[in-house]
Amino acid sequence: MIEKKFTPKRTICKVTFRVPEEWAEREVSVVGDFNEWDTEANKLEQKNGSWEITLRLTPQTEYRFRYLLDGERWANDDSADGYATNPYGTEDSLLIIGS
Repeated sequence: MIEKKFTPKRTICKVTFRVPEEWAEREVSVVGDFNEWDTEANKLEQKNGSWEITLRLTPQTEYRFRYLLDGERWANDDSADGYATNPYGTEDSLLIIGS
């Protein structure tokens, strides 16, 4: 699940990425354009029966992203704004942040 909240002046969008706890045993990372596809940059924390993280992202931007589960499996977000084919023959999730 993705939740978007803008700051009062709408210069930043706080995006919470959340996936069910049962998706992974050890760790979940959100990996995408916003962190140069660095698998170590944004690890989700276990909270309230799910894995989650909140990132501060730029409005009026479209990002591609995926989740890396337990360091070995890739997954898309069921609530992504869309999906786009990637060069590896699979799809990336899309996050579209309006103004």
